[in-house]
Amino acid sequence: MAEPTSQVDPLTPVLTKRWLSPRSWTLQTYEQLEGYTALRKALAGTPEQLVQLVKDSGLRGRGGAGFPAGVKWSFMPANEDRPHYLVINADEGEPGTCKDIPLMMADPHSLIEGCVIAAYAMRSHHCFIYVRGEVPHCIRRLNGAIREAYQAGYLGTNILGSGYDLEITVHAGAGAYICGEETALLDSLEGRRGQPRLKPPFPAASGLYAAPTTVNNVETIASVPFIVNGGSDWFRTMGTERSPGPKIFSLSGHVERPGQYEAPLGTTLRALLDLAGGMKDGIPLKFWTPGGSSTPLFTAEHLDVPLDFEGAVEAGSMLGTTALMVFNETVSVPWAVMKWTEFYEHESCGKCTPCREGTYWLAGILQRMVAGRGTESDIETMLDICDNVLGRSFCALADGAVSPIVSGIKYFRDEFLALCDRGAQAVNPALAGANA
Repeated sequence: MAEPTSQVDPLTPVLTKRWLSPRSWTLQTYEQLEGYTALRKALAGTPEQLVQLVKDSGLRGRGGAGFPAGVKWSFMPANEDRPHYLVINADEGEPGTCKDIPLMMADPHSLIEGCVIAAYAMRSHHCFIYVRGEVPHCIRRLNGAIREAYQAGYLGTNILGSGYDLEITVHAGAGAYICGEETALLDSLEGRRGQPRLKPPFPAASGLYAAPTTVNNVETIASVPFIVNGGSDWFRTMGTERSPGPKIFSLSGHVERPGQYEAPLGTTLRALLDLAGGMKDGIPLKFWTPGGSSTPLFTAEHLDVPLDFEGAVEAGSMLGTTALMVFNETVSVPWAVMKWTEFYEHESCGKCTPCREGTYWLAGILQRMVAGRGTESDIETMLDICDNVLGRSFCALADGAVSPIVSGIKYFRDEFLALCDRGAQAVNPALAGANA
């Protein structure tokens, strides 16, 4: 698999290049635009070559954690004494995230081709795509594309005469945010209640049906055909040294043109806002999330933070799923934090006491504060609860739940204090004149 040396314009579409083509979701359009050429190239090589290629490309998981995909693939055992499974996490329940569903709607065959290549690399003969149940339109389109792939010989037995067999099953979830966590997803896929598992054992050793399993995000797997065709050096011409490649950024909120924007990793919100037409109605930016509501908030001071896995962490947040929710100066930070906390309280699976109890009490305190019945001690109480929740649960839901609270108080403590003043005035009206 030769490595081309051609350079790429940093804004040349890669993952989204077919999205605006007529009937982009059909096999006919996909094949006209280099579709399934990477699969032929991959099947001519060995699984070891493919794993090394993905390692060399530096592709990192696009589902939030940013773990190197090639390293994850290499964890799968080389022997085939037990079935190996590839599971695609297409649950996409993070508030503000809307990249995987549009990708599956506009270009489902890129995911399917990536699945076949990845499954071949990991010696898997059965792939499961776990899709969020609230998007039946996406599930129908994905199933239609899979039928086309079977009929064309890209799935099933003896794919393209290579002797390699693969079945793909689409599974509709039942709308639980917790099932975006990979081990809870596996429990749900097995027909059990979606709850995170204790690790170890990790899925690579004992995952779906206690067999070796790799769980990857949709965008991660859809990137693979481009890497096979272009090579690892080409892939590294985009992004940064430690976070290479293109990324789909989901912009929502107070921007003129919300939507999905593809750009190299390491781009900034300032650059993305230019692509999106700027702030809606010209009202200035107040705060935003770099990776959905489970990542600590950023402010207008962070407009030039490089949005890659290292840059976001160094600035005090996480890249997450690159769900950039943008809020202007009309939005109350405590109110936004309360709405997110209510979501996490509702979506907590209840398995871990810190998360189950912590999100309940945090939501209650915030509701009381926003209603004007808060006290100054509530701020320290919330920070104390957050400290007792962070890092003390089976999965990252608890950590995500406290992120907007801690960062909201860090950057906008005055807004929380103002609510406490309102509460004090409601108890003792004489304080209103004293604070005037």
